[in-house]
Amino acid sequence: MLDINFVRENPDVIKASEEKRGHDPKLVDTVLKLDTQWKKELKTMQELNHKRNLVSEEINKAKKSSQSSLANKKIKEMREVIDTIKAQEDKVAALLTERNTVLKQVGNVLHESVPKGKDDSENVELRKWGKIPKFDFPIKDHIELGLELDLIDLDTAAKNSGARFYYLKNEAVLLSQALQRFAMDKIREKGYTLVQTPFMLNRAALEGGVNLSEFEDTIYKIENEDLYLIATSEHPLIALKKDELINESDLPIQLCGVSACFRKELGTHGRDDKGIFRVHQFNKVEQIIYCLPEESPMYFDMLQANAEDLFKELELPFRVVNICTGDIGNKQSLQYDIEAWFPGQKDKKGAYREVTSCSNCLDYQAVTLNTRVKGKDGVKRYVHLLNNTALTDTRPIAAILENFQTAKGTVKIPKALWPYMSGIKEIKKKSK
Repeated sequence: MLDINFVRENPDVIKASEEKRGHDPKLVDTVLKLDTQWKKELKTMQELNHKRNLVSEEINKAKKSSQSSLANKKIKEMREVIDTIKAQEDKVAALLTERNTVLKQVGNVLHESVPKGKDDSENVELRKWGKIPKFDFPIKDHIELGLELDLIDLDTAAKNSGARFYYLKNEAVLLSQALQRFAMDKIREKGYTLVQTPFMLNRAALEGGVNLSEFEDTIYKIENEDLYLIATSEHPLIALKKDELINESDLPIQLCGVSACFRKELGTHGRDDKGIFRVHQFNKVEQIIYCLPEESPMYFDMLQANAEDLFKELELPFRVVNICTGDIGNKQSLQYDIEAWFPGQKDKKGAYREVTSCSNCLDYQAVTLNTRVKGKDGVKRYVHLLNNTALTDTRPIAAILENFQTAKGTVKIPKALWPYMSGIKEIKKKSK
């Protein structure tokens, strides 16, 4: 959520951002009204605590001077003050909770470059890379290729686990591992620390990375436990420094997270979202950076470049889009997506589909997690947090199958993955 001090000092800036998002700016006024009430009641509580301290001193003086009747009178007065303080503490706590609940509904301040738009159809293309392959034979989508080459089993997964689950088989398993190792090696070479995260988090940790409204629709809850399955390793990685004060000399912190990810993916989807494209479980290599506020624009560009370099090495055509106001989340100030080319999409006419997201969340997550940095001058500030996918496994596998298919019904392996594929350079049909 936003820093309440920033809200107090910049209400017009936040209202303008909320209007651009298509949100009601009056929510900011509600936050400020609740904040004023909280500060008023907090002051009353502080005055009561001061009175309690004074009465306590008077009781001590009365006892020392053997004025027992006065001491008893003051003790009675003290009990009344304590009861009042308890009621006031409850009132202050309730107002603070209410203020912060409303504050969490206010989005991050949008970067000036975020385009206005109603939904993902109005995201703005920034650049393209690679040549879209031309095929001189009837192509297949990744589902057909996966089944014919004995790489995926969807029917058994649906029977045993439900829709949007899958079994990976044979070379597809190697591809999954190859993509992860390839991404890990490349990001690690850039000085990032590898971290394999827990696959479950408690609510307090998860709230730093997820908007409350997303819990029900996105995150799996563990029954009778204060635990949730993670949708991305971003969440446990930004919770690493929860309630910590980091020395400026220790920044930036650059992490490469490795984990399985679990998402509900509610809603109905067509053929283009089936197979292993939109699933409940997948593996991902994630990039996370903790940095000084003034440095987050630089690191945003660096994270984005890292991901683009990976797709260039995989020789997968892609485009980069700036996510518009109708598609960007509350926590992001700026978001770029890489959309890879999938020849099998849209009745095999092909389409660009999202494979990575790069986000600058400024201090929005750090405020909720209470993660700050102590500068050389002793000043304490909230850090800025950025995240970007390096690579997932399922969608890139689908893109590789569709882009590198041959007229023989085989699939070539991108050269960048050869060192990880146990000598396999082409996926062929299995002999019966």
